[in-house]
Amino acid sequence: MTSGTPTTTSTSTPAATPTGRLAEGTGQGRTTIAPSVVQKIAGIAAREVSGVYAMGSGASRAFGALRERIPGGGTSGASTVAGVAVEVGEKQAAIDLDVVVEYGVAIADLASAVRRNVIGAVERMTGLEVIEVTISVNDIHLAGEDDSRDEAPATPAPTGRVVE
Repeated sequence: MTSGTPTTTSTSTPAATPTGRLAEGTGQGRTTIAPSVVQKIAGIAAREVSGVYAMGSGASRAFGALRERIPGGGTSGASTVAGVAVEVGEKQAAIDLDVVVEYGVAIADLASAVRRNVIGAVERMTGLEVIEVTISVNDIHLAGEDDSRDEAPATPAPTGRVVE
């Protein structure tokens, strides 16, 4: 769903219009915003909301975790855009998010907060009008779910020797 065509908006003065787009039409130049920029902004804004545990589907999270464990395999921006797909036009953007939420969080309220934060950040930083933010909740994270897998056993494994 990620568009490979950069977004172009005309700029003229630092004064913004009510929708956040820069004033257009005076011929002072053009600003091009790549879809990957919108993707990163949306990913960071979604993660800022309390109750969002992770981004991406189960397969993409597993692949990302594996990639980060390989020396030199993790890229600094890969985790930022996991679970984020964008379509960017000249003046508008549509964003799809895959999220994992914390158990106990009201999902409808969380989705509204994520949507508000993403729209606000993207519109403020790029001047693009966000026409939709589609949120797919793929999983719920239970507290202690990951902790139990990573902890060492509480008692040492038997060695067969008697220690007095």
